[in-house]
Amino acid sequence: MLNIIGAIISGLIVGWLARYIYPGAVPMNWIATILLGIGGSLIAGLVTSRGSSEFSRAGCLASVIGAIALIFLGRALHIGL
Repeated sequence: MLNIIGAIISGLIVGWLARYIYPGAVPMNWIATILLGIGGSLIAGLVTSRGSSEFSRAGCLASVIGAIALIFLGRALHIGL
């Protein structure tokens, strides 16, 4: 249960940071922001984890970059972002 709550909170923070850093307006609600952040974290985790499950600042930065990449991909494919 705590893992799910932690994923939601970190997804909200990562998604908000990605929306803040991304140039231009990114109109979406808070649920889409959470899903964007969780998706960015998953992408970054698959790319950078190398079998490690501990917290790192580089992993947080990679999560935000992954979420920004999802915003860019969604806009390029015209998927409601």
